[in-house]
Amino acid sequence: MKILILGVNGFIGNRLAERILDTTTWEVFGMDLGSDKVDHLLENRRFHFVEGDISINREWVEYHVKKCDVVLPLVAIATPIAYVRQPLRVFELDFEENLRVIRDCVKYKKRVIFPSTSEVYGMCPDESFNEDTSHLVLGPIQKQRWIYSCSKQLLDRVIWAYGQEEHLSFTLVRPFNWIGPKLDALAAPKEGSSRVVTQFIHNLVTGQPIKLVNGGEQRRSFTYLDDGIDCLMKIIEDPDKVCNGQIFNIGNPLNDITITELAYTLRTMYHRHPLYQGDGVGPEIVHVTEEAYYGPGYQDMAFRKPMIQKAKELLGWEPRVDLETALALTLDAYLLEHQNRSMRAESPAVFPNPPIAPKNAGDIVHSMGVAPLTLDPSPSRGEGGGEGE
Repeated sequence: MKILILGVNGFIGNRLAERILDTTTWEVFGMDLGSDKVDHLLENRRFHFVEGDISINREWVEYHVKKCDVVLPLVAIATPIAYVRQPLRVFELDFEENLRVIRDCVKYKKRVIFPSTSEVYGMCPDESFNEDTSHLVLGPIQKQRWIYSCSKQLLDRVIWAYGQEEHLSFTLVRPFNWIGPKLDALAAPKEGSSRVVTQFIHNLVTGQPIKLVNGGEQRRSFTYLDDGIDCLMKIIEDPDKVCNGQIFNIGNPLNDITITELAYTLRTMYHRHPLYQGDGVGPEIVHVTEEAYYGPGYQDMAFRKPMIQKAKELLGWEPRVDLETALALTLDAYLLEHQNRSMRAESPAVFPNPPIAPKNAGDIVHSMGVAPLTLDPSPSRGEGGGEGE
């Protein structure tokens, strides 16, 4: 089988390509603006990479849609500060350019697995979001924060219509706050341009205050990357032919936590990490307004928890990685990356000792002294950093 991954150098794309090459005989054809996350795959004869832009290299994209069996268009802008400050850019890439890919799939009768988003549920009041029955509730037009959600939802509806009218073979997947190594570049994230976990880790490493937006009690359900990839692989394989025309939430409802709890938990893990050398006090955790952090046009949702019964029943999938382990693995990867970058730059590293990578997740969690979540007793709650899948 030939798999086309557009955005193969991204957080999901690189790990999916790696898994396919490691566990199957399939070929992977990929395009992205860079290759730093897939450099280790370039020597594999079943990995065919080209550096390019889907908005420019349209002939290459169309040819490879025609050539491949399954198409995964993973190219999107998924950071809240861009929704507020560059809404047209978000719409043009996330909707218009991806629509071209979908139309190519219709033209050549190719199967598409499209990454929708948990953000399409918006401010839905349901306690847990159901793919087929939950209402998709967005805010006022002047709150440009919703243009990403709206672009994804509109494309979901267009894909569904192509399935109904043109018999397009499709599956929609909705990731819920996936985390893991290579989520964002840690080198110099700007506030609001990284996802919340990497923003918090950056602040921990640099000693900058962790900012909680609005002091609210926003909750998110975090999913470890490898659990998500397990589900994607089952959807691609689809041995029982049950995935066509389906929408799947891919998340971990057991890993539900407030963003304030996340901040204090990550800070505690950081202080206990083998590479940490400090006084075990900072950085401080402070409160800011959403307008001060993101600018006008931002609006948040109070919670985002997936219902995953459909994935359990049709795919035999459910997430296995608990929150403590997921955060520990993510933190460990970024701290090692930070130290290695410091050593390569021949500048004083924050962590001067050579990194010793634990052998497995259990070693990492044990080395940090992480038991079931025990949070600092601070009453403050809220969200900061860049939130998104």
